[in-house]
Amino acid sequence: MAVTLSIADPNAMARLGAVLAAELRAGDTVLLTGELGAGKTTLTRGLGAALGVRGAVTSPTFVLARTHPRVDGPALVHVDAYRLRDAAELDDLDLDFARSIVVVEWGAGLLEHLVDEWLAITIERPTGAGATGDAREAANDDLNGAADDAPIEPRTVTIEGVGPRWADLGWLHAARD
Repeated sequence: MAVTLSIADPNAMARLGAVLAAELRAGDTVLLTGELGAGKTTLTRGLGAALGVRGAVTSPTFVLARTHPRVDGPALVHVDAYRLRDAAELDDLDLDFARSIVVVEWGAGLLEHLVDEWLAITIERPTGAGATGDAREAANDDLNGAADDAPIEPRTVTIEGVGPRWADLGWLHAARD
């Protein structure tokens, strides 16, 4: 079963991260899929804030994986798999899937070979929705905080559970409020 939500702005995306955080525990994996500027890192920032991680949650693009420790509870491991070619390279990062909460951006086709269960989240941003050229790009970047004066376009977020752990997504009703 998949749940589809309309997320109006960066604050709503961060709130969705907080709703997710309330359900996550050690051993959970989240797979984020979406274009550049869709809001994957914004979602992860909201998740990290709700988990109470130490330090700022930023995109791990250049380091591939960042571990955000918590005072109490499992660490949040934030992975950017964009430059990885296959599951073996993701496995080589030696991530602690069992004792951490792992969020993997750009991991579709890689993650499935390493874990049995995950929460798959796809974030879609509108394209060609009235803005043109630089204005549309600025609006899309705004969800990640890059532009302050551009219009914000809502995102469509589809959440699907894979495996028995995520068979019931009823808790997502809190995200609709």
